[in-house]
Amino acid sequence: MVKVDLRVVTLDVPSQECITRDNVTVKVNAVAYFRVIEPTKAIVQVEDYKRATWQIAQTTLRNVIGQSELDELLAHRERINTKLQQIIDEQTEPWGVKVSIVEIKDVELPATMQRAMARQAEAEREKRAKIIHAEGEYQAAQTLAQAAETIARVPAAIQLRYLQTLTEIATEKNSTIIFPVPVEFLRGLAGILGVTSEESPKRAS
Repeated sequence: MVKVDLRVVTLDVPSQECITRDNVTVKVNAVAYFRVIEPTKAIVQVEDYKRATWQIAQTTLRNVIGQSELDELLAHRERINTKLQQIIDEQTEPWGVKVSIVEIKDVELPATMQRAMARQAEAEREKRAKIIHAEGEYQAAQTLAQAAETIARVPAAIQLRYLQTLTEIATEKNSTIIFPVPVEFLRGLAGILGVTSEESPKRAS
């Protein structure tokens, strides 16, 4: 008579050095939960079902990691966990062993890859900052264009803007105050000075 424990067993899969599909060397460890559902098969079909399950978990972990890319391993770990559970469970089913859960616990990256990922993240943040700045400049340019169109349709608006600017300058208690002069006034003054300069030679003659 052989007694078989039918409770759930926690199996620690030791750290495995694996090479991902994009040629990155990582160290990965995992944990698996299984239990015996058919004691007769667990004793008759395999010599040591615990050791056999442990070996299958190790080899399957290396194979699945080798078929996955690093980004998938870091961002979509639940997919890899599901794939591991299905493959290991299929191989242990003839032994009367049911593998219910397989979870990757830790992924250790080489130092060079960590530095490269840090530079990539920094470049991504700079890219987003430049995009946000460019969008702000674009919106500001659109607003200025709309303001220019409004001033062009309503000439009195520029005079109101002049008065608002004077008010802002006066509130800061500056010693110098700038009075904006309309362009039309300068053109008229230039015309008067031009006429006067043309008449001066005639009077001298």
